[in-house]
Amino acid sequence: MTLSSLVVSRDWAEVSVLECVLGGLHIGVDVEPEPERARAKLAKSKIDALIVDCDLEGTTSFLRELENGLNTVPLVIISGAKRRDQIKNLSAPFVFEKPISVEQAVRTLSAARNMILDGRLRYHRQDLNLPVSLTNGSRKRLDAHLLNLSQGGAGIRLQRPASLTGPVRLGFALPGNKLPLKLQGEIAWTDGQGKAGVRFVEMNRRVKQNLQLWLAQQYLTQ
Repeated sequence: MTLSSLVVSRDWAEVSVLECVLGGLHIGVDVEPEPERARAKLAKSKIDALIVDCDLEGTTSFLRELENGLNTVPLVIISGAKRRDQIKNLSAPFVFEKPISVEQAVRTLSAARNMILDGRLRYHRQDLNLPVSLTNGSRKRLDAHLLNLSQGGAGIRLQRPASLTGPVRLGFALPGNKLPLKLQGEIAWTDGQGKAGVRFVEMNRRVKQNLQLWLAQQYLTQ
């Protein structure tokens, strides 16, 4: 899945560097030289990253108006001390200085891309249909299927409807991964017909990294 960015600038030399680097990072680029039209685009569509050239007239007020309502990562391009003073109070996690070097652009935009993906993956739920081993408290193992998976939990369906409450342990192997995952969780909801939601409560660092990496790979290839 391609991420999206909006570049607000008419400095075409700098825009060409950004377009090249963003394309290599699988981030789509839409260039808008007018802040007013950029504001209209942001109101109508979801943009993952906003890149603003603060040398462009009107962009400082544009950012001040939008910073509290944007669900994006604003990347601000500045050129000198005067402009730096004007935007120092803006909540911009990434700042460029002109002229933009390819090395600087790759480093900064890669960090921004990781932040965007982290935000998206926090809410991404991957649909699945996998056998899963489930143990509810001290009971014997129950056979179930994994219906969906996220960083924070999973949806399951029992082969035979049963009452589930409290802590559970899940064991399953993800497609393309040889090592099975073993996760601790608790029942968040049940529908009384065999379906249930599990909220993960314990996860060691290695398992967490493996799960995050697998989910990111599935998300990006959709």
